[in-house]
Order: sequence, then structure tokens, then C-alpha cells
Amino acid sequence: MDPTDLRMTYDDDLDATGLLCPLPVLKAAKRLRGMASGAVLRVRADDPAAVIDVPHFCAEQGHTLMSSGDADGVQTYLIRKG
Repeated sequence: MDPTDLRMTYDDDLDATGLLCPLPVLKAAKRLRGMASGAVLRVRADDPAAVIDVPHFCAEQGHTLMSSGDADGVQTYLIRKG
């Protein structure tokens, strides 16, 4: 399923478009800290480094990158808090 599909279920949404590395990951980390374990955060970013940074962040912090996609230069990630 396309991660940009609005029918996908997520608990919180973070629009990090317009932000450059490392801000998308730092803002995602801050948002995830306030969420319950197992909750899903949707992150939208247009920083080219996010395609490397977000998966690495998830792996290092114990979160699950459920899906990722790119549409019109904006990447969308669904992250399940570990």
C-alpha cells in the first residue's frame, strides 16, 4: 500500500518538509518520545538525506520503519515506536 495514502492508519503526523538534516530525524525522535510504544508516526520530509537518515535512526533507536515512499519530491515514512 502507498504510504502517502490517507487511508493508512497512523497515530500522529509530523510534517518535516522544508527542514534539512538533522532536523527531520531530531523532530521525529522528539515526537516519538511522547508516544506510546507501538504507536505509529507518519513523517513527511523533502530533505534528500532523509532516505538514509530515517531508516538508520529507526534501526539505531529500536523503532520499526513500516513503509517509505516518495511522491512529488516528498518522502513519507511510517514509523512504529519500539
